[in-house]
Amino acid sequence: MPSRRHFIQRGAALLGLAAAAPWLPRGAFAQDPGQLLQRAIPGSGELLPVIGLGTSRTFDVRLNEANLAPLEEVMRTFINGGARLLDSAPSYGNAEAVSGELLRRTGTQGKAFLASKVSAHGRERGLAQFEASLRALQSDQLDLLQVHNLQDTRSQLALLRELKEQGRLRYIGITHYREAAHDELLAVLAKEPVDFVQFNYSVAERNAEKRLLPYCADHGIATLINRPFLRGQLFARVAGKPLPDWALEVDASSWAQLLLKFILAHPAVTVAIPATSKARYMADNLKAGHGRLPDAALRERIVRAFG
Repeated sequence: MPSRRHFIQRGAALLGLAAAAPWLPRGAFAQDPGQLLQRAIPGSGELLPVIGLGTSRTFDVRLNEANLAPLEEVMRTFINGGARLLDSAPSYGNAEAVSGELLRRTGTQGKAFLASKVSAHGRERGLAQFEASLRALQSDQLDLLQVHNLQDTRSQLALLRELKEQGRLRYIGITHYREAAHDELLAVLAKEPVDFVQFNYSVAERNAEKRLLPYCADHGIATLINRPFLRGQLFARVAGKPLPDWALEVDASSWAQLLLKFILAHPAVTVAIPATSKARYMADNLKAGHGRLPDAALRERIVRAFG
């Protein structure tokens, strides 16, 4: 599969430098945080920047200097760029511990919106997993805890509500990563009040547009979007193709930005959470939260470009 670096365009000065540089000095691609688009969590009105950071696979590394140094630059670029929502899970191997250590090393522990998950069966195992997440993330509170892939949903949501009432977490949610589970997500949402739901949505997986996104919009549920690049598969579809001229109409200077802007153009989307282990890609992703978003006609052009 072609590397994403082949698709970072060099038209904009910032992205041109990012694509050419093998590493980033601290703050090299920091942007004005005030310019990054934000959307409100419907249940509270709290604003969140629309680009977050997923940690599945990319942050699952051993905690040594060789592994942590480049990821530290990812974290610095993420926070300096005005982003906040960091999504992890106990099932992501070392990702939680790496995230906590990076936040400590960068002195940004109070700036991140910490989202994690519970994937246990039974209350006691769920509680133990939550406590382990706090230790790994080096925090005494989570902003968001989600029932991962709908595992033991009823029991775990009951636990999450207890923890929320105790002030140990601020929001609760549910997640899945497959379109086949969207109906099950909807069934849970109809019975269980939650603040967030996380699911897959991209130009190649549009099932959420039919019922899930409209339901969340109508019922005041915040949405987190995973798999925006289909685990990198979408970049292979545009291998060797130049970015179309019409990308400038939405201030996009890379294929990745077009993919993210397609997602963000849906008004029911709160935050997209692409994962990356490279600071230059983090900077590129952040630029999707700046400038104009595509209208319906342009969104269809983006879909055709990746068809």
